[in-house]
Parts: sequence; C-alpha cells; structure tokens
Amino acid sequence: MRKRTWGAALLAACLFSFTAGAHALAPGASPAKAAGKKVAVVIDDFGNNMAGTDDILNLPVPLTVAVMPFLPSTKRDAEQAHRKGHDVFVHLPMEPVKGKRSWLGPGAITTDLSDEEIRDRVRKAIDDVPHAIGLNNHMGSKATADERVMRAVLGVCKERGLIYLDSRTTPRSTASRIARELGVPFLENELFLDDVYTVSHITRQMETLCRRMKDHPVCIAIGHVGPPGKKTASVLRQYIPRIQKEATLVTVSTLLNSFAP
Repeated sequence: MRKRTWGAALLAACLFSFTAGAHALAPGASPAKAAGKKVAVVIDDFGNNMAGTDDILNLPVPLTVAVMPFLPSTKRDAEQAHRKGHDVFVHLPMEPVKGKRSWLGPGAITTDLSDEEIRDRVRKAIDDVPHAIGLNNHMGSKATADERVMRAVLGVCKERGLIYLDSRTTPRSTASRIARELGVPFLENELFLDDVYTVSHITRQMETLCRRMKDHPVCIAIGHVGPPGKKTASVLRQYIPRIQKEATLVTVSTLLNSFAP
C-alpha cells in the first residue's frame, strides 16, 4: 500500500469541506451556516456482506467507511467506498473486556500478543484494506486501555502515515495520550448512533447529534452496517437535509485541523 503522508499541505487542504460534485448541499441548506460547522459520520463493520452496505454507501454525502480486514467483502466494500469518494478506514478488531473472541473476526489484536505480533497484525490488516487512510477500533475496550498494546498499534499508524480514530468503547482508553506523544493524527468518536437496533433509538441519537452540533464546531458519530444497517441508513437519509442547514457533512480526514500534537 502506498504510504500516505499527512504533511502541512494536506493538513491545510483538510481545512476545506469535501462537499463538491456529488456531495452537494441538500435543497434548502444554508452554505453560510454550513461553512462554520462540520459533522463526520463514520460507519463501521463493512467487509462481511452486511445488511445495509449498499444503502449506506449510496447516501448522497461523504462518509468515513470502516472496513474489517480479512473478510469476504473487505476488498469489494473498500473499493466501492473509495470510488464513491468516501474515506476508507481499517476497522481493526481489538479485544474487549467482555465478549467472545469469535465476535472479533480474524487477525484480532489481543492483549496476550507480543509487541511484534501486534505490529505484524496491524500491518497485515492495513495491507488487506485497499485505499485505507486511517484506522479505528472494532470493540477494543480492553485493548485500547492497555498502554503497551496501543503504543504498538499507534506506532504502525505513525509508520504508515494513518489517522487514528478512537471509537471510545471505554473511557479508559489510552489512545489520545499515546497518539499525541507519537505525533499520530488523532480524533475521537462522540456518539454511537445505533447501539440499540431500533428506529426510535437511532432517531433519538440523531436528535442528540443535532442538539450537539449547535454548540460544537465539530461532531463525530458512529453507526453500523449489519443488524441496524438499513435502519441507520434510512434515518440518516431523513436527517441529511436538516443537518446540512447548520453544518457540513464531511469525512474524518477533513477534521485533521482539529488535531493538536
């Protein structure tokens, strides 16, 4: 995979929202209002022919598509997302405090691995996801709280020039501190949209996002394909015009101006 270097020129370019071409403002949206605030929606769990894959990828806004490595549709989903102009991230399986290892999928990062084994698995995962420019954790409440593990993971992000997005599956995550120490471009999730798989819950979470963006210049939220996928896509589609009246929907890479090493 070609190494991405996030230098000063790219950081400057990322100050501008990715809203041109196919990702135009919805009817009635206010460019003046949208220019000041940014919302990035990340969709996790691509790579396994999950429900809602096409519904999400065909939404008329830029997204960040997090693709799990080593699964049946990993390469197809990453290629399709890239063609549509979305950011592609590696959705790296990482050990949780609770849960079965079988839920993680192949190549998972667990706390019993040596540093070199962790680095090797992260490199292989990156290589397996075409067009990846960043990485976020799948599960990982135990692994992200482990400083040694995160130092190895983020060391590879530094080596490969990748962004790290902490999904924030635990308040004990060490990712922020270590990323800043190593100089890895870093952002954090603020809200899970569909941790409960019902339209009513996803709608409430979207209302929370809309309230939050009134007082915050940057918001990041995570949804999923899979069990909630079609519901999440449907609710997102309904809320796009409302969000675009006050903010610009962008990919995570455009938010790098928020990163302060």
